[in-house]
Amino acid sequence: MATLLTDYTLQNVLLGAVLIGVISGVLGSFAVLRRQSLLGDTLSHAALPGVCIGFMLAGARDLGSIMGGALVTAVAAALMTVAITRHTRLKMDAALAATLSLGFALGVVLLTWIQSRGGAAQAGLDSFLFGQAAATTRADLYPMMALVGISLLGVVLLWKPLKVMTFDPTFAAVVGLPVHRLEALLTAMIALAVVTGLQMVGVVLMTAMVIAPGAAARQWCGSLMGMVLLSALLGALAGGVGGLGSALAPGLSTGPLIVLTATLIALVSLLVAPHRGLVPQWWRQRRRRRSTSTDRILGTLYELAREHDDWRYRVEQGAVDAYHGMVTEPQLVTLAERGLVTPVQHLPDEGPHWQLTEAGVDHAAARERRQRGGRRRRS
Repeated sequence: MATLLTDYTLQNVLLGAVLIGVISGVLGSFAVLRRQSLLGDTLSHAALPGVCIGFMLAGARDLGSIMGGALVTAVAAALMTVAITRHTRLKMDAALAATLSLGFALGVVLLTWIQSRGGAAQAGLDSFLFGQAAATTRADLYPMMALVGISLLGVVLLWKPLKVMTFDPTFAAVVGLPVHRLEALLTAMIALAVVTGLQMVGVVLMTAMVIAPGAAARQWCGSLMGMVLLSALLGALAGGVGGLGSALAPGLSTGPLIVLTATLIALVSLLVAPHRGLVPQWWRQRRRRRSTSTDRILGTLYELAREHDDWRYRVEQGAVDAYHGMVTEPQLVTLAERGLVTPVQHLPDEGPHWQLTEAGVDHAAARERRQRGGRRRRS
């Protein structure tokens, strides 16, 4: 492993993947919170014609020119989306879908035209569709570092306005914040994140890198600061694991492995995060339903005992099952374990019977008093 980490190409891949993960996690958090997940998809596809234009202007596969062209067309696509939603009746999702289709179609046409010219014009531009991390050189990392630094600096300087605009844009406008300018600036920074990952992850897969780390961090954190920091960490982790995985299995592409790792992190977070995860929520609901059903069954025994003016009244389990429309034996056993009811014998040819204990009578009476007090307060 130590020998592997000293490999020049792997070092470049790992550093680039970590940079992409960090910037995607930080800016993707805002896209997730503002429910603009499709924005990353639109910007990444709209960057493809910029890749082709940058190549044609430079006359060679110069990463700086290609990134510059991709950034221009991505921002232009974002501004076009905003203009469509403001001046037409189309909603944001329809405008994003239209811009995405137009940008990608234009990019494919330009890419096909460049490749048809032959010679140097075929210098691997199609790798920007799915990424080609192994082609990353140390010189390619410098523009990536610059874009990441500019984006992170913008987030730090505009932290408070961005925070207010993300959670309550109406309040932000009332207090005098330039909401439209902030939205445009945030969109431009997300475009920077997309452009940063084009060479390694590609146009098609970059969408997942913008969304997956933020979606995963959202399940674990309740504050914006915590979410942004954790999202950056998870993005860096996905980039590092994907880069190492491609090095250990040379036949596997780096970009797809990075995206698969980020997606796996998001899926695990959606399942097991303590407060928002599906499994903990299911477990809490199960416990709540079980607790509610046991209290209802205890209340049934209490009502029957009171109707018969006998707190030791023996209630047949079959009657309780019929009343609640379910098999109540598990709940009755739970109540018995808590010392609230006890099984008793009755006539030999009848089913099992249960009766309240003293603790069960006290518990049911206290629950009834709480319910009456709650109804009086509501009335």
